[in-house]
Amino acid sequence: MDNLRAKEVEDDGAWPGGYTRPMPLRRFFSSARDKRTLLYCLSLLLDILCLFAGYIVALQLRDEQWLAAGGHSIIYIALPIFIMFEIAREAQDVETLANRLTAIQRSLGALGATAIVIIGMGFLFKADDISRLGLAVTFGAAAVFIVAAKAVLDLIVHKMMGDAVVSTILILDGLSVDAEPHAAVVDVTADGLWPALDRPDMIDALSRLIAPFDRVIIACRFDHRSAWATFLKGHDVGGEILLDRDLLHGAVAIGQYDSRDTIILSRGPLNLMNRIQKRALDLVVAILALVILSPLLLFVAIAIRLESPGPVLFRQMRVGQGNRQFRIFKFRSMRSDSSDADGSQSTARADGRITRIGHLIRRTSIDELPQLLNVIRGEMSMVGPRPHALGSTAGNELFWHASQQYWLRHALKPGITGLAQIRGYRGATECVEDLARRVRCDLEYLSNWSLWTDVMIMIKTIRVVIHKNAY
Repeated sequence: MDNLRAKEVEDDGAWPGGYTRPMPLRRFFSSARDKRTLLYCLSLLLDILCLFAGYIVALQLRDEQWLAAGGHSIIYIALPIFIMFEIAREAQDVETLANRLTAIQRSLGALGATAIVIIGMGFLFKADDISRLGLAVTFGAAAVFIVAAKAVLDLIVHKMMGDAVVSTILILDGLSVDAEPHAAVVDVTADGLWPALDRPDMIDALSRLIAPFDRVIIACRFDHRSAWATFLKGHDVGGEILLDRDLLHGAVAIGQYDSRDTIILSRGPLNLMNRIQKRALDLVVAILALVILSPLLLFVAIAIRLESPGPVLFRQMRVGQGNRQFRIFKFRSMRSDSSDADGSQSTARADGRITRIGHLIRRTSIDELPQLLNVIRGEMSMVGPRPHALGSTAGNELFWHASQQYWLRHALKPGITGLAQIRGYRGATECVEDLARRVRCDLEYLSNWSLWTDVMIMIKTIRVVIHKNAY
């Protein structure tokens, strides 16, 4: 495969320190992760249709009254149970897409477990009016349909994904390595790119380059390994470095690429089901919050517009998931001619740039509410590490200079609130230790994530909405 050119960029404004920020890189490939998500949904839908088809076949042999319990059709009882077992048995994942036999085994296992539960419920509730023959035909026919459906799905998978269900990119940084079939290859040396941790423009460019892929293999010079290791750990993709010397850099496992060993440095903090759960929670909470708070949002927007000329919303570039940049939405709290696009000047307690309505909405954190739009757009989460402006400083040092672990905190989407916020770490970072405390909280959150943790952080956020450091 021809080498991909990483430097498909256009200048769009200056960065702090004189760097130039690139436009988002061209999407050379549709994300394999997105394709797999679509295939997972299709696989689950086909399995559900197979269960319905089995029920319809049974209706040809028994009247509907013999396939109901307490006036409720068994299909509506069996369906949620079947979906639950499909999820529990991971009937939709990478392994089942790659191997038809594995897919059949897991789906039939979920179907069999559903049949056992239905039969057990029949005995427990003494539902003697259910036809045993009807049950046998329903689940037996569904099993046949599932086997056939997996063959069809297999064809669709090969049509969409080719021979590689997992997409791989090989990044060459000073070393020459033979690529496996179906892998994309990028020689970053030719484009003058490598993960310089004091160059957020390079970090952003490389992050956008690897974003569509599942597995990133780095073939780099020995003296670049430490930087690549730090870069990979801050991402939501599987990252590996080709190994030819005994240097682990905190590897989480040993892997293999072609005939050579690799050290695995990242696998992403969340698996598919965790990502689905977190995204579902984000959408439910964000949409409900927008509906409930819409009168307040409208009132604030009108007040901002009446007090001073300029847009209602303030947009600023922030560092997001995988160290890729995005534009965050906030209510404008400063005069338009004094707004700090880079975030290089921390807000002071008696800051003359802030308007009267700005003081109120900052004090009550209302200025952050437009970030619900970022959540719905998929750029942020309700809970996660807070996204920082590119020019943010701890004392006199830029954040990525002040903390070697700063880039690691972006393995998850940034959040409207987070663990650091409920612990009171808000406001200006006047010294390096202020940033260090927040980074420690962010890494703790990444290591111990659970859906319940997100719920508790959102609840605890209510008590710190008004905080002494919010100004």
